[in-house]
Amino acid sequence: MNYRHRYHAGNFADVLKHAVLLRLLAGLQAKEKGILYLDTHAGRGGYDLTAAAEGLSRPREPEWPAGVGRLWGLADLPAELRDYVEAVRAFDREARARTGGGGDAGAGPRFYPGSPRLAQASLRAQDRAVLCEAQPEEAAALAEEFAGSRRVSTQRMDGYTALRAMLPPPERRALVLIDPPFESQDEWARIVEALGEGLRRLPGGCFAVWYPLTARARVDAFYRQLLGLKGLPPCYTVELLVGGEEAGLKLWGCGVLVINPPWESAGPLGEMARWLAPVLAQAPGATGGVHWLVPDN
Repeated sequence: MNYRHRYHAGNFADVLKHAVLLRLLAGLQAKEKGILYLDTHAGRGGYDLTAAAEGLSRPREPEWPAGVGRLWGLADLPAELRDYVEAVRAFDREARARTGGGGDAGAGPRFYPGSPRLAQASLRAQDRAVLCEAQPEEAAALAEEFAGSRRVSTQRMDGYTALRAMLPPPERRALVLIDPPFESQDEWARIVEALGEGLRRLPGGCFAVWYPLTARARVDAFYRQLLGLKGLPPCYTVELLVGGEEAGLKLWGCGVLVINPPWESAGPLGEMARWLAPVLAQAPGATGGVHWLVPDN
């Protein structure tokens, strides 16, 4: 696997993905019964953003200043984004203190949490998390990061296999995050197959899938495959475009598909995506919002 998320940590795609993740977790936790959080492509727990500028052979332009960096000093954030930025601040303070870098977050973050750390910080006593990662280096870092945690376990395994291995959970409630690197030619087909298997095993489970919007992504074909699943439950997409398709950006946007969403989550997430579009815009044509694929009647 050539993809290394440390180069992209904290970019606009992470902002959308992680803000949506925290909103979904909060929505499911409105009920007292515990949940399983299953992360199929977890990466590592957190990232040192100074490494984002260190490429394999030459320096790189870090992406976080155009993502979480634009939100860092804003006071008028929507509620979902306030929760997200505060979670990033808390992780940054803790990591600075742990590494001897001091607890002052300063003008911007030095450390950024991946989805495993954000989810861990949100777990209640009755919740638990299983974090899966197949890439050896990332899996080793993930295992070290969560060694000794009572409510979080890590597995070095293919994330799609994890859906068959981990579902249905004893809790009978779950949030499954599928966030692959999209390097495989058959990634879309694997996602749809995994969703079909996951829904068969846990029909009421909440499934969230992050996806890119690029010239190669062919997201319309993904929607058609998805809608071909028999008995697909209510689902929507939260999308954020930081520029129009004609702007020449390699990655002009991203989205999160949410199946079996928590009650009344679509409205706030749509408002959040629309608010983010002009703030994180990189070119003309930025927009955001929610689109229902299967309405919740």
